[in-house]
Amino acid sequence: MARFTTSDGLSLHFTDEGSGLPILCLSGLTRTGADFDYVAPHLAAHRLIRMDYRGRGQSDFDPNWQNYSLPVECRDVLELLDHLGLDQVAILGTSRGGLNAMGLAMAAKDRLLGVALNDVGPELDPKGIDFIMGYLGRNPAAKTHAEAAAAMARAFPEFHDVPEVRWMAEVKRHYIQTETGLKITYDPHLRDAVAAAAGDTPPDLWPYFDALAGLPLAAIRGANSTLLSRETLHEMQARRPDMIAVEVPGRGHVPFLDEPEALAALQDWIGQLQ
Repeated sequence: MARFTTSDGLSLHFTDEGSGLPILCLSGLTRTGADFDYVAPHLAAHRLIRMDYRGRGQSDFDPNWQNYSLPVECRDVLELLDHLGLDQVAILGTSRGGLNAMGLAMAAKDRLLGVALNDVGPELDPKGIDFIMGYLGRNPAAKTHAEAAAAMARAFPEFHDVPEVRWMAEVKRHYIQTETGLKITYDPHLRDAVAAAAGDTPPDLWPYFDALAGLPLAAIRGANSTLLSRETLHEMQARRPDMIAVEVPGRGHVPFLDEPEALAALQDWIGQLQ
């Protein structure tokens, strides 16, 4: 199990597999490097690096929940790259991971080879944010993985034709079975951090998107996404006509990334990196 220590003393978990083009996978808000288990076999020709953010998965929880912020997470990413001796990486960012990628483009663009955004952009649809706040920091009502998997299709109606075996894989990756029920795999105080940030005036993230100028860029949107609107994707395309952009039918927030449309976009993006 690979770990490194941040400048403020936390031990963070990461995996580093394969060789060749280094692709750093940054996961969603509450999730871990396991987010990329479905796409990993399709990227086996490359060096795939995944990091659990502080307070998530196998990484240390931070005693100061205010550090669960995008600037601190970006700092952690740069410290991981220094730990690995990597001058540059391409970033595949799912949801919050894409926001971190845009932050890195603003703060340390010279460390980036390119960015692929999975169902995220510089404007976040309030419907998606409200849905996330409905579960953030709370253990699920389901008491077993089987109960949770059976409930997923009802909880995520924007996802079509997802077999129960996939929902079971999802809940096993993101909930721990205990004697008293299922537990989340992240610090519940993450809710406090997000709520505190939401109380401020939302920042204008378009300059962060514009900071990606000159980098190979891809954007993958779930056709039924509640977080990345089609209008925002169109504005992203208007600002970056060279951006690879696809919508994955029958998917909401977020696509699993092993759908044919997502894989084709990622392969086109990787082709621009090499």
